[in-house]
Amino acid sequence: MSLIKKIHRFVLDTFFPIRCLSCQKEGMWLCEICQTKILLQVEHVCPICEKMITPDGRTCLGCKNKKSLNGMIVTCSYKQSQVAQLIHFFKYRFIHDLHVPLGKLLVAKLQKTDIPLPNMVVPVPLHPRRLRWRGFNQSALLAEHLAKNLLLGSELELRQDVLIRHRHTSPQMHIKDYWARQSNIAGAFSVLPDADVKNKTILLVDDVATTGSTIFECAKILKIAGAKEVFAIVIARQTKG
Repeated sequence: MSLIKKIHRFVLDTFFPIRCLSCQKEGMWLCEICQTKILLQVEHVCPICEKMITPDGRTCLGCKNKKSLNGMIVTCSYKQSQVAQLIHFFKYRFIHDLHVPLGKLLVAKLQKTDIPLPNMVVPVPLHPRRLRWRGFNQSALLAEHLAKNLLLGSELELRQDVLIRHRHTSPQMHIKDYWARQSNIAGAFSVLPDADVKNKTILLVDDVATTGSTIFECAKILKIAGAKEVFAIVIARQTKG
C-alpha cells in the first residue's frame, strides 16, 4: 500500500471509524454476532420461471431448453434489511471490505448445496468504464473470496480472463421492463479467445440478480464456447417489477 493510501486510510479510520452496519460496534463492517443473524435461503426455485421449486435452484425440466443456465443459487432474501444494506454499501458506497462478510455468506450457502464442484469460478465482468468509476469489480472480489475459502486446504481456480464485457450498457437496475433488460444486455459479453472452457463446469459469481438477464447472457456465450455446465451464485435476487 502506498504512503498516500496509508494516510488516506488513517484519516478515514480516525474521523470515520469502521462500525458494524447493524449494531454500530466498532472495528468491523459486520460483527460476528450480526453475521450469524443473517438467514440463508432455504427454499429455491427455478431461476428461469421462478415458480417451480427445485433443489439448489436448478433449472426445471420445463425451462431447460429456454436458457443456457443450469441453475442459480440465491444465498439470502433481499427482504432482510441487513442484506439490502450490506449490498447497498458494497456497491454504491464503495466499501470494498464488505466482500468479506458477503463472501462468507456465499461460502456458507454453497457448502450446503449439492451442485457439482466447478472447474473454474468466473466473476461477471464490468465494462472498463464502470470499473474505473467504481474502482473495483464487486463480483470479482466475491468470486476471489469464494474460490479461496470454499474448500479446506485447497483453492478453486479463479478465472478473470474468461469473460469480457466489451459493450458499455445502462445499469440493469435502472431498466424496469423485462424485455428492455434483455435487449440492453444482449451481445454485451464475449469469451476471450484463449479461454479454455470446453467441457468445463463453471460457477458464475455476481452480487445481485433481478430478471437474471446478465447471468443468462453470460451462460449462453459460455455454452456456445463449449462449457459443459454453467451454474451461478448471487447474494440475493430482487423481486421483479
